[in-house]
Amino acid sequence: MGAYYETIPKQSLIDWMLAQKVFWIATAPLSGNGHVNVSPKGGQYFGIPDDKTFWFLDLTGSGNETISHLIEPGNGRVTILFNAFEGPPRIVRLWGKGRVLENGTPDFDSIVQKENIEVIPGTRSVIVVDIHQVGTSCGYSVPIFDFKEFRTTLNDFFKRKEEKFLEGNEKESMDRYWALKNARSMDGLPGMPRGLKAGRVYAIEPIKKMVGPLAPKNGVISGARSGFLLEHFVIIVLTLLLAIALATHPAFQHHAQARIRDAVLQIKAVPSALPSSVRFRELK
Repeated sequence: MGAYYETIPKQSLIDWMLAQKVFWIATAPLSGNGHVNVSPKGGQYFGIPDDKTFWFLDLTGSGNETISHLIEPGNGRVTILFNAFEGPPRIVRLWGKGRVLENGTPDFDSIVQKENIEVIPGTRSVIVVDIHQVGTSCGYSVPIFDFKEFRTTLNDFFKRKEEKFLEGNEKESMDRYWALKNARSMDGLPGMPRGLKAGRVYAIEPIKKMVGPLAPKNGVISGARSGFLLEHFVIIVLTLLLAIALATHPAFQHHAQARIRDAVLQIKAVPSALPSSVRFRELK
């Protein structure tokens, strides 16, 4: 049944996860109005180098919620989920903080070399999860499926795209694609830094990813937890009103005058401790 650990408890569990054909990754923005995201990941594009680290190859898609949530200041929360579709039932969750190592950066090159990662066309980044909690549970209600084969559609698409770019078609560059589809999340959060930069260079506006009244206004979701918020303004106004009310209330004025009078009397009681130039005037 369910159990929790600070790290992956045994090598056999690591081996089981590495043998799975699919896993899920869940993230969310800090804003309570933002949208929780769950993405399926297929293929042998992940690794577990030790009992507290997980990484996966982040391949390009039309969305980039995971990246936006992980790079959001103060965020980085992520959950990885594996479950058994064959053999004994099992569910494993990895909770941690994620780091986005973007393609083209020294950190990306370093982990690719260290973990011997095959970089294929369309690779956006390597995402590393620093695990701080592991949970196992039964998985008794998960149905049994037989694995047939991995889909190659995504890999084939970006392989052809890269070939066209290398033949001289600038419009097929990955940077242009990232600027169009990966520069912002559906809630308007910043996405790939490389995509944002390409958008400025090529004057490409990110596509609109939401429709209806909940869609972000001016690229930022309503109520996003950043900057100066409406509730901050309300708190300031209420504080000022309270200060004015206290300062003008007769009881408060009388109390303040009494405290000042007491302080003056205490000082006059020790004149030797004061400069000779100090003079006192009785409060009326």
